[in-house]
Amino acid sequence: MRKLVVLGALLLTAACGDVGAGRPCTAIGALVGLGVDVELTTVETGAIEVCWDGKCVTPELHLSPSSKTVGETCTGDSPDSVCGASAVPTGGKHAYVPVPDLPAKPVTVTLKLADKAGKTVVDQQITVTPKMVEPNGPGCGTGGPQAGVVVAPDGSVREE
Repeated sequence: MRKLVVLGALLLTAACGDVGAGRPCTAIGALVGLGVDVELTTVETGAIEVCWDGKCVTPELHLSPSSKTVGETCTGDSPDSVCGASAVPTGGKHAYVPVPDLPAKPVTVTLKLADKAGKTVVDQQITVTPKMVEPNGPGCGTGGPQAGVVVAPDGSVREE
């Protein structure tokens, strides 16, 4: 019987994850890479290159339409209240580019974006510093480095 109790406790611990900062930690991972947010509405396609320590990678950049949430309404403020909202297109685009070996130190990102006609509208290089993320919250371990770049409506590029 004692072996069953010990086995049950071990299984329960494994199911709940590690305990960090006095609370259970989940087993959620984090993609290692770069987020790209494009507010310049004329952009249709693009390419990205990420370089560090003499190594460069050119992962595919799949841009998707961006949206924002509007019109949130709720029937009350209790936990059982019903709320609703709508997603409205912004005209911008976004992508997440996996970069498996991305280090948590400065990297150079070259971003080339084109309009519907194939004309280059952005061709810029920027240095960004990926930071380790904690997808399960503080004290539950890191999931890998991530960084982001934003292309403003005027075509300027900045670190997010």
